[in-house]
Amino acid sequence: MTSTKDNAACGPQTDRRERSLPAEAGLWLFIFGDLVVFTLLFLVYLAYRTDEPELFASSQQTLSINVGAVNTLVLLCSSLFVVGAVRATRAGNRQLAPCLVLAAMACGFVFVSVKVFEYHDKLETDHTPASNYFYFFYFFMTGLHLVHVVIGLGVLTFLWRLTRRADELTSLGMSSVEGSASFWHLVDLLWIVIFPLLYLVQ
Repeated sequence: MTSTKDNAACGPQTDRRERSLPAEAGLWLFIFGDLVVFTLLFLVYLAYRTDEPELFASSQQTLSINVGAVNTLVLLCSSLFVVGAVRATRAGNRQLAPCLVLAAMACGFVFVSVKVFEYHDKLETDHTPASNYFYFFYFFMTGLHLVHVVIGLGVLTFLWRLTRRADELTSLGMSSVEGSASFWHLVDLLWIVIFPLLYLVQ
């Protein structure tokens, strides 16, 4: 029988365990650094936009809100699939978890395809990074984010391999699963800021 004193001693440890962040501390340090870099980039963009509002507004009208919205929806769906995959992995479901990761990867490939189509459309109409500051920021921010998506697809491939052993994973393996999912959510979060900043904000 556990005494009240023992419960009091174990309580804070249990609380700390329940409140701990998923994945390794190093990954969160990387994510924090990435967020700082993008935040500075967003601030610089807004400063340039403030200096030349008419130029940025007219250039913004050449972007398709529908295309940006489709990519937003695609990434949100992919994050939901990843959340489901992590839950299925925690439950040891080695059939469902890999399928959900593959669904998330499919969304990622759709995002890349749509973005390549959009780049092709812009370059064909002579809208290049050298055209003006708006297009410079457009190509730089979305290009940097696209690199994250491509890296994220590699991370999801690693996640897929892990989820195929969902019922055999150690605590280290589960930490890798959570870390991979966290990186993909970062990719999603960055786009959720980039989309309104480039396509919607007047």
